[in-house]
Amino acid sequence: MTADLTLHIQTTSNDTDTLGKHMRQLVQLRWLAVLGQFLTIIVTHFGFGVDLPMQVMLTVLAGLVVFNALNEIALRFRHQVRNAELFMGLLVDMSTLTMQLYLSGGATNPFVFLYLLQVGLAAVLLAQSYAWVLLGLATMCFLWLAEAAQPLDLPHDYHLGIKSYYVEGMLICFVLNAALLVVFINRINRTHREHDARLAELRQRAAEEEHILRMGLLASGAAHELGTPLATIAVILGDWQRMSFLKSDPDLGEEVTEMETQVKRCKAIVSGILLSAGETRGESSGETTVCEFFDELIEEWQDTRKVREFRFQNLFGEDIDIASDIVLKQTICNLLDNALEASPDWVELVVLRENDALLVRVIDRGPGFTDDVFSRLGQPYQSTKGRPGSGLGLFLVFNVARILGGQVGAGNRLEGGAEISLRLPLEALRLKEV
Repeated sequence: MTADLTLHIQTTSNDTDTLGKHMRQLVQLRWLAVLGQFLTIIVTHFGFGVDLPMQVMLTVLAGLVVFNALNEIALRFRHQVRNAELFMGLLVDMSTLTMQLYLSGGATNPFVFLYLLQVGLAAVLLAQSYAWVLLGLATMCFLWLAEAAQPLDLPHDYHLGIKSYYVEGMLICFVLNAALLVVFINRINRTHREHDARLAELRQRAAEEEHILRMGLLASGAAHELGTPLATIAVILGDWQRMSFLKSDPDLGEEVTEMETQVKRCKAIVSGILLSAGETRGESSGETTVCEFFDELIEEWQDTRKVREFRFQNLFGEDIDIASDIVLKQTICNLLDNALEASPDWVELVVLRENDALLVRVIDRGPGFTDDVFSRLGQPYQSTKGRPGSGLGLFLVFNVARILGGQVGAGNRLEGGAEISLRLPLEALRLKEV
């Protein structure tokens, strides 16, 4: 339910962004229309010697400039765009075109076919009802121009073919209509493709978050159930440690000690799950520093894992305060565990600071990633281990990084092995005041 609500909110926001892109493209197209009308008026009046009411036509054009400038300012201040605003914008464009045609020959003006461009844009940008309304208005404007406007005093030279002023005007109008439709519709299609890709990404993210929610519920339930058997095993192992026969068998005593260590590790994991679920008294993260956080993490990790050679480089520099977050600790431990399974003999952890971000690099000398794993990296149950249920470690790492506003990178090293890098903004790691 939460994932569906999040998807709905993000999809609505995405639709609003798409309308904003459509409005920006319409504003850009309107600037081209202003320039085209200005040049057409100037060339027709001074170049062809056609007597036009220059002052009135330029006043109408200035009004279109003011209207488009207001739209530009609204977009710069992230004004939320609605379908009705797109419709009003096209309506203003049609009204301006109608006034210019009325002052320059009415329905006999070859540029009357620009109505088709505006109706076509309405069909692409707006809902069907808006497009039909605009088509009806364009038809009424054409009929009004045919009845009310005065034709220009031009020679009837249609027989001259391409040398006719009217035919040349129709040619320019045709090329202009076709070119603008091609450019604008291609941009609209690109915007729709981006919208569809973004929607698919949001659906995938919602599915992943729902998957994580189910895993969290299962983990919380399992933590409750594991508490009792782990406590029983710990008591039994404590009794064994006091038995005399272990003193005469050092190997068996060492194994019992290792079992106690692993039981403590299991209990710590269970406590961590319950702590993350808010079921203990520690409801907020404690404060620590980057260096202290990694020193404690490395000490705990080495005590509970068998690694032949582990190398840790702390190149962070000046220490800063962060929250002691158990989720972040588990995330980095997941990276180290994956590296240890791929390379039991050697693992390296490097901590760096790049500008305002924490960079964690985990390096191993294993076989590296295959191309198939690379193509699905970060998806659940995608692993080279070949065990049922494996492949969740990197999936959780990717999701934690995304929630914190970070990034995860992976690659194979030229000298052999693989490297996983986790980049997190330091601001997201600071302890938030309650």
